[in-house]
Amino acid sequence: MFISIFGAVESGIIYAIMALGVYLSFRVLDFPDLTVDGSFVTGAAVAAIAIMNGVPPVIATVFAALAGFLAGCLTGILHTKGKVNALLSGILMMIALYSVNLRIMGRPNLPLLNESTVFKQLEAAWASTGLDNFFNGILSSLGMERFPGTWSILLLMIVITFAIKLLTDYYLKTDLGLALRATGNNKKMIRSLSANTDTLIIAGLGLSNSLVALSGAFIAQHGGFADVGMGIGMIIIGLASVIIGEALFGTKSIARATLAVVGGAVIYRIVVTLALQVEFLETGDMKLITALLVIAALVAPKMVKAHQEKKRRLRKRAALQVEEVS
Repeated sequence: MFISIFGAVESGIIYAIMALGVYLSFRVLDFPDLTVDGSFVTGAAVAAIAIMNGVPPVIATVFAALAGFLAGCLTGILHTKGKVNALLSGILMMIALYSVNLRIMGRPNLPLLNESTVFKQLEAAWASTGLDNFFNGILSSLGMERFPGTWSILLLMIVITFAIKLLTDYYLKTDLGLALRATGNNKKMIRSLSANTDTLIIAGLGLSNSLVALSGAFIAQHGGFADVGMGIGMIIIGLASVIIGEALFGTKSIARATLAVVGGAVIYRIVVTLALQVEFLETGDMKLITALLVIAALVAPKMVKAHQEKKRRLRKRAALQVEEVS
């Protein structure tokens, strides 16, 4: 069980980067961007084909993020300059990216098992530190018999994900970030202050999809392959992470909201992993589990709030009755 949860946390912290991108588009910009399903694969495809052509993995990962930025900007241009509905512009770009990703990859699936990736290079450097033996020794002293293959990927991705989270927090508190938040909140108001909302939307969607593509590049290197269908339903996973995190941790500040998104992504992966341990559930039920999690995260807080409001009204009514009697 520990190994399964460890793997869920490891993949969850990678998907958290994608969830942060979804947070920027859906929550900050209030833009229903379905480009995510395509740009996630674009990141994986660009990273994979670059690595297979001899590009250093770190540079290949940067190229993937830039490709995602370009895809997001094109969605923004389609919406702002082409006057296409926000939802439709994302759908159109998602469909277009399917063919683009096939062109980039050359075939539906690219294996990376025999290629040098960021994580393989990290594991090679990490092995000499002896930290795996140290951490596994602690687990052994607690009575555990099975240990993770390496702790390096988890620790690296925690550092990278939280660095991105802190940079996102800082960016959203700058003048440009405040203008971006204002654009999502009230376009007419920010236009009255002479801000160019079109440019802000384009830049915001570019930044959002660059994070999504970056996550896709890491997932491809982590899983050892890039597949043209690996982005299907990715927007739902991102939304599930955002909604679950907000329901559990709240959104009183930007720092807390982005932390909630990261936590939501990890919790989502853990819940799905535990759910798949149930005998009658199969891997094909993952989308159903995701839908049920999102429904629960949306409905449960409202039910709790309604219950609290009902109790408050009953207490107020009881207090009034006591006053009338006295």
